[in-house]
Amino acid sequence: MFAVIRTGGKQYKVVKDEVLSVERLDGDVGATLTFGEVLMLGGDTPKSGAPLISGASVTVEILEQGKGEKVVAFKKKRRKNTHRKRGHRQHFTKVKITEIHAG
Repeated sequence: MFAVIRTGGKQYKVVKDEVLSVERLDGDVGATLTFGEVLMLGGDTPKSGAPLISGASVTVEILEQGKGEKVVAFKKKRRKNTHRKRGHRQHFTKVKITEIHAG
């Protein structure tokens, strides 16, 4: 059985015991969270919502809070002796899917 959830403005197809990185979520390592925005449930009898499936949820456990790789934005105007260099590291949360509730 799989589910399609929405978190952080993105959609993820998840199955039980899968580990994935999502946009930063509040919570400490070892805490349990519940995603209520389930868009689709798959398996023997797939179910899709319009847009959400009422009563369905996905339970996850937080494994790690961290920052991703550095992304460098370098802008330059040629022959003007002008340039700008900025770096950014996106925050992420690594979670493990523990349960999928069909509701």
